[in-house]
Amino acid sequence: MSQNFNELITYSKAFSGLTPELEAHLKVIAPAITPHLKRVTDSFYDQLATIPVTEKFLSGRIEHLKSAHLRWLTELFTLNVNAQFAEAMYKVGDIHVKVNLPVEFMAGAMTLINNELIKLVVETLGNDNNESIKALQAINAVTGVALMIMQQSYQASSLAEELEKFLKISGMSRTLFTNLAKAYN
Repeated sequence: MSQNFNELITYSKAFSGLTPELEAHLKVIAPAITPHLKRVTDSFYDQLATIPVTEKFLSGRIEHLKSAHLRWLTELFTLNVNAQFAEAMYKVGDIHVKVNLPVEFMAGAMTLINNELIKLVVETLGNDNNESIKALQAINAVTGVALMIMQQSYQASSLAEELEKFLKISGMSRTLFTNLAKAYN
């Protein structure tokens, strides 16, 4: 299924409240925040390790996962949040789909990550209430964008599975289905 990443990023930004001002602010706070993101990643994986159902997804992969997670977390503060960002987040979601990670893990994980980021912001920027508020709004918005896009992979996967079931049950070929869909549009 083809995904329009320009539309997806616009849609996700609208729902998360990621304004151009907040997006720019992520880059402003990056020098204060990014040196501490390894601690956020370590804490996140320590918390995941206490949840028994996550073991099969983590076993033997922690260091690799931590490395990928830290890179992703850093990119939230350093990359432009555009169609390329949306495509990258979609691919992250697709990887989660392929390893059969339950979709609810995504929202739960983002909550754990945001809890750690809140602590980090308070520790690093806490003396300036206005700066802390703006930083937290920017972080909440960008993690919301990332989560929404990653979860789109689950929706696309579900639709593809449903289509395969329909084709199998109906005996219709994919070519016939595609041609009918084109004619309908």
